[in-house]
Amino acid sequence: MRLKTSLLIAAAALWAGPASASPYPPLEAAKKTVSKPVLVEQYGKDKLQFGELRLPAGKGPVPVVAVIHGGCWTRSFEDVTGTAPLADMLTKRGIATWNIEYRARGDAGAGYPGTFEDVGAGVDHLRALARRYPLDLKRLGIAGHSAGAHLALFAASRPKLKGSLGKNALKPVAVAAIDGPGSVREFVGIDKEVCGQPVIVPLLGGTAQEKPAAYSDASPIDHLPLGMRTLLVKGALGFSMEPYEAKVKAAGDDVRVIATDPAEHFDMITPGKPNGDKVADWLAANLFAGSPRASKK
Repeated sequence: MRLKTSLLIAAAALWAGPASASPYPPLEAAKKTVSKPVLVEQYGKDKLQFGELRLPAGKGPVPVVAVIHGGCWTRSFEDVTGTAPLADMLTKRGIATWNIEYRARGDAGAGYPGTFEDVGAGVDHLRALARRYPLDLKRLGIAGHSAGAHLALFAASRPKLKGSLGKNALKPVAVAAIDGPGSVREFVGIDKEVCGQPVIVPLLGGTAQEKPAAYSDASPIDHLPLGMRTLLVKGALGFSMEPYEAKVKAAGDDVRVIATDPAEHFDMITPGKPNGDKVADWLAANLFAGSPRASKK
């Protein structure tokens, strides 16, 4: 009964469909008032392989967070504007942000490995940016919302992956998963209820039995411990985070959990909302604290 109720709440929060009105008007309003990035730059040749760089006031060097939007891994749901308010909130709290766009289902070249290659290349592009802007890559964090929470955990796990997805991967000191799953296997079936359509099997090109390597690469839960500070923010999709939460704690990583309203999903990345401010304040205060690689300046 608890799972069924959670699924109904999550579906109501998430499923808007390509032509529907925004599921959360306050976030739509916030998108129109965010600060403009100092730079919008391609990290690849495709028009969707780009990011937005925002810098806080001051000379730096400053910590930086790669921000990854959600939207059921599907183009018609969300794009980089969805996490611009979160990026803006963090920048106003003294953290540079690199808000990444990537190819999602419905885009040419998306799926496995394309979507995952984009996320990795987007994060790794911070090396190039750090040569021109005062970014402290020793204080690198990754944060994602909804499906982006899964992709943030994937990006954090890349140094443990073999093959091209893990090659020369930047390792963050911290990762924040905001109301999204840490394992794609457990999300199969749930995805249809939450997203209104199956997404995981099409994203990965088959079932877990048919594509075991793809599912392993795409499941951060398979690569614990990550050896970094982990923040988990639980709301409407908090139930989908429980398998990852249990395993990451058992693996010995430094884990902090924020439990917000289980009926909400978007307020936690919306400026001016109590949960939005709480999450941004928590990330700014705790994302890098206690990290063995954090700057002592």
